[in-house]
Amino acid sequence: MPKNSKVVKRELDDEVIESVKDLLSNEDSADDAFKKSELLVDDQEHKDVDVEEGSDVEDERPAWNSKLQYILAQVGFSVGLGNVWRFPYLCQKNGGGAYLIPYLVLLLIIGIPLFFLELSVGQRIRRGSIGVWNYISPTLGGIGFASCVVCFFVALYYNVIIGWSLFYFSQSFQHPLPWDQCPLVKNASHTFVEPECEKSSATTYYWYREALNISNSLSESGGLNWKMTLCLLAAWVLVGLAMIKGIQSSGKIMYFSSLFPYVVLICFLVRGLLLNGSMDGIRHMFTPKIEIMLEPKVWREAATQVFFALGLGFGGVIAFSSYNKRDNNCHFDAVLVSFINFFTSVLATLVVFAVLGFKANMINEKCITENSEMILKLLKIGNLSQDMIPHHINFSSITANDYNLVYDIIKKVKEEEFPALGLKSCQIEDELNKAVQGTGLAFIAFTEAMTHFPASPFWSVMFFLMLVNLGLGSMFGTIEGIITPIVDTFKVRKEILTVICCLVAFLIGLIFVQRSGNYFVTMFDDYSATLPLLIVVILENVAISRIYGIDKFMEDLKDMLGFSPNRYYYYMWKYVSPVVLLFLLIASIVQMGLSPPGYNAWIEEKATEEFLSYPAWGMTVCISLMILAILPVPIVFIIRRCNLIDDSSGSLAAVSYKRGRIIKEPVNLEGDDASLIHGKIPSEVPSPNFGKNIYRKQTGSPALDTAPNGRYGIGYLMADMPDMPESDL
Repeated sequence: MPKNSKVVKRELDDEVIESVKDLLSNEDSADDAFKKSELLVDDQEHKDVDVEEGSDVEDERPAWNSKLQYILAQVGFSVGLGNVWRFPYLCQKNGGGAYLIPYLVLLLIIGIPLFFLELSVGQRIRRGSIGVWNYISPTLGGIGFASCVVCFFVALYYNVIIGWSLFYFSQSFQHPLPWDQCPLVKNASHTFVEPECEKSSATTYYWYREALNISNSLSESGGLNWKMTLCLLAAWVLVGLAMIKGIQSSGKIMYFSSLFPYVVLICFLVRGLLLNGSMDGIRHMFTPKIEIMLEPKVWREAATQVFFALGLGFGGVIAFSSYNKRDNNCHFDAVLVSFINFFTSVLATLVVFAVLGFKANMINEKCITENSEMILKLLKIGNLSQDMIPHHINFSSITANDYNLVYDIIKKVKEEEFPALGLKSCQIEDELNKAVQGTGLAFIAFTEAMTHFPASPFWSVMFFLMLVNLGLGSMFGTIEGIITPIVDTFKVRKEILTVICCLVAFLIGLIFVQRSGNYFVTMFDDYSATLPLLIVVILENVAISRIYGIDKFMEDLKDMLGFSPNRYYYYMWKYVSPVVLLFLLIASIVQMGLSPPGYNAWIEEKATEEFLSYPAWGMTVCISLMILAILPVPIVFIIRRCNLIDDSSGSLAAVSYKRGRIIKEPVNLEGDDASLIHGKIPSEVPSPNFGKNIYRKQTGSPALDTAPNGRYGIGYLMADMPDMPESDL
């Protein structure tokens, strides 16, 4: 080994210790060797290890096998169920194709910049959300804990949706599909159609009665639904097995879970375009309604969708990027994943409205047939004159245009008597304007359309397997946002923590598989994440742009990436994004205040949904969810601001970060806090001369604002120094 890359070892008080000066003295002559080296201080065995590139000692932190695996993980996390059943609904509701304009604008203003920010801090510091924000500013360390709490809340109910998809997937291997027809009920005298199904529809009945066996209100528990309990258990087993080894196990599954949904979406799009009426749905979808686009509500909903589509604030983005090499081009990753997410939403929208166009066409044909028969009856009994019917009209094979012509004539001639005739207009646009989202789209509208497909069981299997994979991809990122920060901070075994986390989540998740469980899913979806995540991301932005310093952060990015990011990000992070996020937070609070807190309950006797207000205990749960999610932020702030916990006990505050490893600092040092040498008084310890080679502020030393030490100038070695500002890396 060349002399300038050897580790100089000294024996001091019978302990073999490497001094900081000896480590840093080689930097000028062998800068590359220094950057690639690792310092490990083992207090128990009193030995030094210097790990150079190519040595047999590997970095303790896992790493992605390839860049493709990492990109698929981020895509799998960001592309979820919301892209399939939320984005198409918002697009239809908020101006059709015109909705894409505010969405793209807000993607550029808050989406990509904040996604880039989370990728950068995770990759730079190589820790989960708790470690990252402790590192940036200890007083704001609660941001990481809040992210973990929100991730846990979301994981509780998100995996229930995967359980529902698994149930429908298991029921799809039969022909005809079980939700194709209403069930028949037999009694002693005759057979009749199930009344609840007859009043609604076969798919609606199957969802509410066969799948959920839902109760009439939140207060009526009704006991556990054992079918859904087993499906929830299966969902947690899948997540646990995939996550038990961290990215080593989940990373391999990403190749299937992230790519398979695209195969299914493309197959559905091709099949959908061949269906009668599909182009009507797509045309209706992308017909821009400019006047709607100008409403403030549209921009608020677009901003919310951008925010949640990319998984900002959850901690999953930071956790995944923390397994990257420090010189990875995370700017490219941020732009790529953001636009893949956007184009996936557009692809899903095309698929959804091609299928809904087909469904609307089927319903419209049925409406025309029924009303044509009604017109013939009215002609026979003399309520309508044959003279008002055009001669070319043939009611046995009437087209939509011919029916609309007859309908308009009758409405004009029988103006006063027309309402009593009971005729319907049968416009395909009326069906397409019935906006559906969420479970109503996936488990009712889409399943009904698939019953009319040739080989419907095959398409049902593909669709629900796609939903399972979309859900699992997002769950991997959500669980990683819980596991990685805890493992990094508290040094517990990942396998044990994963099993405990999944087991506890399953036990708590039993509230979602009661007969009233669907109402709890709605409650958690509405209150556990929206406001807390907005507050978390605002604090993340403020921590970087104001507390740590946006200029210093831009220099860090230059060191890490090898080039300076566009100044566009500087202005977005410092001025625009915080203001937009603050407006979004205020608008969300106002919207929540104006909307009566409640849920849509399925009333069995009426076979319809009815809006009910939350009971007093339900409102208490809603408020508690929001408070619990954001509570870690003020608690950690007060504890560290007021020094309520003695950090000298040697845990979180006495930790130094260096190239993805943690170095335990000697907790009994006094006097010269810059020394890493255990057991020597300050006068006997060689004083390390840092020069301009590292970001560090010593007592009596001027602060250094630049990092000449290349891409490891910040965060390469950080000691716990009382006189160092909390925001300095």
